[in-house]
Amino acid sequence: MTLVPFDDRDGWIWLDGALVPWRDAKLHVLSHGLHYASGVFEGERAYAGTIFRLRDHTDRLHHSARVMGFDIPWSAEEIDAACAAVLTANGLSDGYVRPIAWRGSEALAVSAAGTSVHLAIAAWAWPSYFAGNRMEGIRLTMAEWRRPPPDTAPTAAKATGLYMIGTMSKMKAEAAGYADALMLDWRGRVSEATGANVFFVIDGELHTPDPDCFLDGITRRTVIRLAQKQQMKVIARPIEPEEIGRASEVFLAGTAAEVTAVREIGEHRFTPGRVTESLMQSYDALVRQGDAEVRQALS
Repeated sequence: MTLVPFDDRDGWIWLDGALVPWRDAKLHVLSHGLHYASGVFEGERAYAGTIFRLRDHTDRLHHSARVMGFDIPWSAEEIDAACAAVLTANGLSDGYVRPIAWRGSEALAVSAAGTSVHLAIAAWAWPSYFAGNRMEGIRLTMAEWRRPPPDTAPTAAKATGLYMIGTMSKMKAEAAGYADALMLDWRGRVSEATGANVFFVIDGELHTPDPDCFLDGITRRTVIRLAQKQQMKVIARPIEPEEIGRASEVFLAGTAAEVTAVREIGEHRFTPGRVTESLMQSYDALVRQGDAEVRQALS
């Protein structure tokens, strides 16, 4: 597959209040967000022209910024409208949407005092995060890096800097022939993959780690509600790595990954089965409904 550089594409990006040609959406090399990771972002998917749970994503973007100590100078309504405008401008009905906010280049020091806040929103076609049939299952290895405790990092924010260890873990996994890596937290408990939450089917029940040091993903919460609607018992709890082998099925859940089966984690093997398939089908059907129908389905 030929990769198209992200800085050399046709299209439009919303930047600080206006749509600009894709190649002209730039920031200065001395921007604070680049040097000190003072940025927050969202990952969203549009299906049939509607961005799934858009307001939840926008609200989380605002929340992440407040956790990081700044306010985004656009309202939720303005950001929602901008996301929709980017889709339309790029002729997309299905696609991935990336809003990102960061501190600017007025000052460059550890302190961010005096810096302005910028917001950009881009969208592009991204049919699958993991190549292939999602029910076939992907292979994971165990990451060397661990998720930090919440008293050492802003783990309640979708902050750019928190993804550094995810990038390193995923790149090492891919170099070894795996699709992704499963990360532990600072206590040595199971946390998540590098960009998606994880679920285990154990004795017919759905188990998932407590998100006390990583994001309680919007897709994670959606899948939990869909499972409960299907009368599945869902248990959010601390999960030790020694318990992984007890699972009969494993899957990941995230905006980019959607619901993706896992067939291998290190030495453990799994057969994607009925629970994964049922939740995958339910999720795939839900994301193509309108906002009102989604709210009703998840109520």
